[in-house]
Amino acid sequence: MRKNLLVSVVVFIFGLQLCHGQILISLLLGDKLNSGKVEFGLDGGLAVSELAGMPDSKNYSSMHLGFYFDIKMKENLFLHTGVIVKSNLGAKGIAYNLNEQDVNPLFSEATATRKINYFNIPIYAKYKFYKQIYFEAGPQIGLRYKAKDLFKTTNESGKEITLESDVKDQYHLFDLGVTGGLGYKLMKGTGINLGVRYYAGLLNIAKDGYPKQRNNVFYVYAGIPIGAGKSKSKN
Repeated sequence: MRKNLLVSVVVFIFGLQLCHGQILISLLLGDKLNSGKVEFGLDGGLAVSELAGMPDSKNYSSMHLGFYFDIKMKENLFLHTGVIVKSNLGAKGIAYNLNEQDVNPLFSEATATRKINYFNIPIYAKYKFYKQIYFEAGPQIGLRYKAKDLFKTTNESGKEITLESDVKDQYHLFDLGVTGGLGYKLMKGTGINLGVRYYAGLLNIAKDGYPKQRNNVFYVYAGIPIGAGKSKSKN
């Protein structure tokens, strides 16, 4: 119990430091990074994920958030990278027997929402092929830091009650896959990036003894440059 609490505190503090770090970078260095060669900004939106291979599960939707760098390689070719700091993948409607004597019998027929938390690092080639429309593709690496099942049900009085089960030990630490997507940059190349991406996992993320599973994710996102307009006016 103490060990799990300590790990949770460390992960929580680490996550806060990353979030604070990206905010400080945004405020202090945003206009300097957006110099024409490098675009820095915040990236986030909706992620609809599935656990391919998990029987009878349904897609799970969540919000993702991170920061990105677009590094200019050639006239219309960029390297897109960064870190998706908040990325909750998983599935809904997972049914299994809890097999615990102390569990409330009300949960006996409840299904679980499985949330697997990752730090994801994209490494995409980004190519602008028509005006402000671009295509991007490349690998994405995931670092899993926690995973849990969340059960919800109601008691006789109609009050909602929840139960959490730690399933981190069922999953490998790393994930790897490939991503492809399309996007559009507003304001003639100086505004927000709007687009969609699809991530197809290549690795079995489950450990031996559990059903083989892969992460597949559909992203709808907006990328907001920090200080880009200010930098352009200076130039």
